[in-house]
Amino acid sequence: MNAEAAKPATPGPAMPTTAGGVTPAASRRKARPRIDLRRLGRAALLGTATRGRLPAAIGHVVEAHRAHHPDADVEPLRHAYLLAESSHRGQMRKSGEPYITHPLAVTLILAELGAETTTLTASLLHDTVEDTEVTLDQVGKEFGAEVRYLVDGVTKLEKVDYGAAAEPETFRKMLLATGNDVRVMSIKLADRLHNMRTLGVMRREKQERIARVTRDVLIPLAERLGVQALKSELEDLVFAVLHPEEYARTRQLVDDNGARPDNPLATAADEVRTVLREADISAEVLIRPRHFVSVHRVSRSRAPLGGADFGRLLVLVQEDADCYAVLGELHTCMTPVVAEFKDFIAVPKFNLYQSLHTAVTRPGDGQVVEVLIRTHQMHKVAEAGVVALGNPYAPPSEEQSEDGERADPTRPGWLSRLLDWQRGAPDADTFWSTLREDLAQDREITVFRPDGGSLGLPEGATCVDAAYAQYGEDAHACIGARVNGRLATLSTVLRDGDSVQLLMGQDPASEPSEEWLEHAHTPTARIAIQRRLAARPQPPAAESPRTGPPGPAPAAEAPVPRPPAEGAAPRPGPDDVIADLPGATVRLAGCCTPVPPDEVTGFAVRGGVVTVHRVGCGAVARMRDTGRTEVGVRWGETAGCRVTLLAESFGRPHLLADLTEAMAQEGAQIVSATVEPPDRQRVRHTYTVLLPDAARLPVLMRAMRNVAGVYDVSRAQPQTTGV
Repeated sequence: MNAEAAKPATPGPAMPTTAGGVTPAASRRKARPRIDLRRLGRAALLGTATRGRLPAAIGHVVEAHRAHHPDADVEPLRHAYLLAESSHRGQMRKSGEPYITHPLAVTLILAELGAETTTLTASLLHDTVEDTEVTLDQVGKEFGAEVRYLVDGVTKLEKVDYGAAAEPETFRKMLLATGNDVRVMSIKLADRLHNMRTLGVMRREKQERIARVTRDVLIPLAERLGVQALKSELEDLVFAVLHPEEYARTRQLVDDNGARPDNPLATAADEVRTVLREADISAEVLIRPRHFVSVHRVSRSRAPLGGADFGRLLVLVQEDADCYAVLGELHTCMTPVVAEFKDFIAVPKFNLYQSLHTAVTRPGDGQVVEVLIRTHQMHKVAEAGVVALGNPYAPPSEEQSEDGERADPTRPGWLSRLLDWQRGAPDADTFWSTLREDLAQDREITVFRPDGGSLGLPEGATCVDAAYAQYGEDAHACIGARVNGRLATLSTVLRDGDSVQLLMGQDPASEPSEEWLEHAHTPTARIAIQRRLAARPQPPAAESPRTGPPGPAPAAEAPVPRPPAEGAAPRPGPDDVIADLPGATVRLAGCCTPVPPDEVTGFAVRGGVVTVHRVGCGAVARMRDTGRTEVGVRWGETAGCRVTLLAESFGRPHLLADLTEAMAQEGAQIVSATVEPPDRQRVRHTYTVLLPDAARLPVLMRAMRNVAGVYDVSRAQPQTTGV
């Protein structure tokens, strides 16, 4: 039997009240179309059931259901209630009430949110398989495969079989079921809400344990599914259990504000109504009080709180275009706070939420009033999330197809990621701890791939996370990335809207670096890296660098090329340059080491010497500024050259061998080579080479850049700037 669902015989966590003993729920019903989730009483739930007629006990459920679905067939609800009531008959809650009051309460919560008939039917039956003799096969036979699946999804695993792992494994099972049908989680959230409302008879330790799981797992899931009406109340109930002193202080703040003679939000609402009426915009302007946790958060950042801090204005209109018309009028007639503007209509949140957020400053007292602007349909989805979409798997109606307001929540990005990484969680403890960490990341960003696709990632994700999100296990071969067209390390933190091109190596035996674990933010990346590192065999003491961890060989192990043979192409000298100054001695500048076919210029210095620089050398501008005489110079008939090149790359196995082979194929003879130790997966190589034909230098540099992992090749610049 569901031990968590117990109505308090003694007062549990007190819900906040405003001045005069009116609860916030009651004030919301008067002030705005807030979904009421508390209208529940024993007399309404328990009533006589006459054969062939609707049982009085589900009258409230049917009334709420038909408010959203006027043409709904309620026969499945009648049938489900009769089965649930007869199955639970004789079972009592800890408060002494018949157990049937719990599934009825859960079903009423979902009905008021706008759930469709199948969800409500499964909700009435959600504890029958777990707590009675009813079987899943019986549910499937009498109510169909959909209801059977939903009931199975929320049925707990037995502690007798799973022991301490029963709770995490139950959540794993439930999330897998949610991956195929999000209605499973809708029922679980409503179930937990009623359990939290009736938590008072539990031992204090059990109250806290249930509240912590609700805080760490259920509330983030409610946020991700967009069910704000459930999330807000769950937050307040958890707040009361886990932080009773802060809860009491916040309650006092709300009570004190309710006792004020003036209400700046009411005045601001009247002002907004006047502005919109004069602009001939049809809109409903309501006051949306903040729930307790929201007031608490605001109080920590603003002290003391003004009257406008205890709520926001909600403007409801009919069409999307009206939202922007309202925004324009408010920003024209009032002083907007520009930093507070957010457009979640053009760019909806990952949980389907759409609205315009803005804030205006009231004249006189200077209080800032926050304003939410949305359509009635947006408001319905903002409150009830995926529940408001009805059956997300049924074909959309013509009306839904035309208005384009229906969204497909069957596999949100966050849920796909969660289902991906949970497969690699080796045990229940790892799954449970990783799930809490994953759900703690409460904001999602979108980054774009070069092919036009996109990746949804949690805020704080890096290029490592993007690689595993896009390529899965193949991301072990990732060697770097370009972010917004610029090369970036794998540790680079991504921002919403970034363009990310992942650079992949060609070696199938590539392995992730242990450093990647420091940069991995998502469970998908961390679990994949840990699993690969754990499977990697320990190398013997004398193992070759080719089979060791990724990255090039250290400088000491770099191949030492043989000196060039006698008669090989020398470094160009003064005799290779012709200067337009008869009798002058020509000297090549050491600051830019010009070689053919570089574009060059010369300057006359002391002693009748002309120094030759590349045109792009930084010393050229300085010498012109100091009044040096510029002399025309050009290359003679020289062919070969000696030049020093700097290559920058990402670390990977066999890179050094591949790079030197590419250089040899272009006819370059390596005079010397140094490879610096890797720094954050970046490696710098310096090569001095001889080319038999200076015209092949651009071809050589291009061939080096084409080696996988090399992202830049340039001419080395000495640190000194002699002339």
